[in-house]
Amino acid sequence: MNENLRSVNMSRTMSRMNRHRMNPRRYITGFDGIRTLAVLGVIIYHLMPASLQGGYLGVPIFFVVSGYLITDILLQDILSRGHVRIWRFLGHRMRRLYPAFVTMLLGTTAYITLFQRSLLTNIRATVLTNLVYVYNWFEINHGQSYFDRFNGESPFTHLWSLSIEGQYYLFWPLVIGILMVIFKKRSRVFWFMMIAAGISAITMAMLYDPANTNRVYYGTDTRMFAILLGSGLAFIWPSRELSADIANVNRVTLDILGGASLIAIIWIFFQMSGQSDFTYRGGMLLFTVLSTVLVATVAHPASHLNRVLTNPLFKYVGQRSYGIYLYQFPVMIFYETKVKNIGDHLLLNSLIEVALILIVTELSYRFIENPMRHYDYSRLLVDFKDFLRKPKFNRVTTAIVALTTVLFVITAVGFVQQPSKAEANKKTELQKTIAANSKAADKKNAAALKRQKAAQAAAASSKKVATEKMQTKQAEAKLNSKQKQVEKEYDLKPQVVLAMANTDLTAIGDSVLLDVSSDLQDVIPGTVVQGRVGRQVTEVPGIINSLKSQGQLAHNVLLNIGTNGTITDDQAEQVVKLIGKDRQIFWVTAHVPTQSWQNQVNAQIAKTAKKHANVHVIDWHGRAQNQSGWFADDNVHPNTTGNRQLTNLIANRIAEVNNN
Repeated sequence: MNENLRSVNMSRTMSRMNRHRMNPRRYITGFDGIRTLAVLGVIIYHLMPASLQGGYLGVPIFFVVSGYLITDILLQDILSRGHVRIWRFLGHRMRRLYPAFVTMLLGTTAYITLFQRSLLTNIRATVLTNLVYVYNWFEINHGQSYFDRFNGESPFTHLWSLSIEGQYYLFWPLVIGILMVIFKKRSRVFWFMMIAAGISAITMAMLYDPANTNRVYYGTDTRMFAILLGSGLAFIWPSRELSADIANVNRVTLDILGGASLIAIIWIFFQMSGQSDFTYRGGMLLFTVLSTVLVATVAHPASHLNRVLTNPLFKYVGQRSYGIYLYQFPVMIFYETKVKNIGDHLLLNSLIEVALILIVTELSYRFIENPMRHYDYSRLLVDFKDFLRKPKFNRVTTAIVALTTVLFVITAVGFVQQPSKAEANKKTELQKTIAANSKAADKKNAAALKRQKAAQAAAASSKKVATEKMQTKQAEAKLNSKQKQVEKEYDLKPQVVLAMANTDLTAIGDSVLLDVSSDLQDVIPGTVVQGRVGRQVTEVPGIINSLKSQGQLAHNVLLNIGTNGTITDDQAEQVVKLIGKDRQIFWVTAHVPTQSWQNQVNAQIAKTAKKHANVHVIDWHGRAQNQSGWFADDNVHPNTTGNRQLTNLIANRIAEVNNN
């Protein structure tokens, strides 16, 4: 009887293996449409984050697709041959990904060495960790936040996701073989992977720190759930076992699920901020589940959605999505460094950047990715000898070899010239000024708190002083020597100077606030400064709550926030609500012509002011237009003249509001 059972099992195994040999793997054309959706989300987010605040979620879509396709391929290998051909798989992945990857690393490093040497810091470690696909872990401890779009962005930041995929390609063939041996049935492996995905998502939620998202955003363990969901799908939804011949009710169900998931994904692209707590505590997992449903639907040959996502445009973009993703950041960073008015002509500059990305991608696709993917590497030595004997036999090959050699040499120069740690940490004059102002503001804050109490007691008389009813000569006579100096340096009326001497003010902001803080506290001594370099609006609610709980939030609140990223309607409303209707809010517009979100931030500030009577716009953007002499080299942080102009604007606006 045992012999009969073995015979039956062997027969079933052979039948299954033969069936998988006879059914060749089909190319799922709709996946090009999904890749197009993902890469468009990422590109639009990087170019216009205010227009598509959830576009960064294109990366989890890529993870799900990769997880499904790679696991589907490996399972077919196991079922048709009884084992995974690991070296064949890894060789195929290397031929597909590495040539363009190395080209991008060399080209970008060479450009930095020649034209943008400020980015040479940590260049050796950056390139080497990318080559071995561990850059995401390097980025956690040494890189900037993915959402910090202002402070000297690295053209390599986006490569964290390729490191996670590289780690997956390296270990997954071995892992999947072990799982199949342990669990035997694919359904059991599926449930094991769902548990692992859940643990990954829970880890993200537990490790999430609103002040620093690097650990959860870049970590392999916290991002792996997207790949695991896609991989798990392949165990219960293998492409070769899906039939186009299904009941109509099942076909309709597929289309409804797929269509609903696609609509939900697009909606979330517009809604889910990368700095929201919900994103890391279930939001990204929810989005990834929807992406998995979309992948499952498109993978099924009976689904109409596969045909909807199949067209020449999606095929073109989808097949080049890897290159588009790879080259996007270097093109954007280098272009936006040279063009200083991105925010003033956002659409035009975005179109130019997209065109440049597509040109670079197409050149890479035609002359690097495709040729190297199909090249027989066993002939490498023979072809190299032939090339040395007759180097002019192929002009394209000669040009590529020459260019590659030049890139290697320049990259080596960049490696050698990487600044030391001391040089890298050396601050610019602007950084020194901001750091000094920050320390000075901290020292002055204690005295400012005492003055605020006095200012609140003198509020009634302060209002009288600020009125135009007081004659200028009368007000002038009340000024002490220091106030007369303030009047002269900041071009203020004596009535305004006297009013500011009795004004309580809490100022919350970023590096622009720190830059102007010394002037601000000279003119308004009762100013408590709460500033930090790189601050975004997401931090403001916590600061307000902390100050309110200590009874230290002044009657007048100055917000100088918007330099480092977008401000949504919900975020602005939350800030205004927390400050309260009983306080006056003064919101300074952003002057960041080098960044895409400038106009969105200023439009949001104006919109918020229209909705709330106690919110007042201080139009620094309008005042500073075409005044390049007021700014440091970055055209964002005011210089001495600019700080006086900004302080003048703030003081006059506060006096005007409090006088009415």
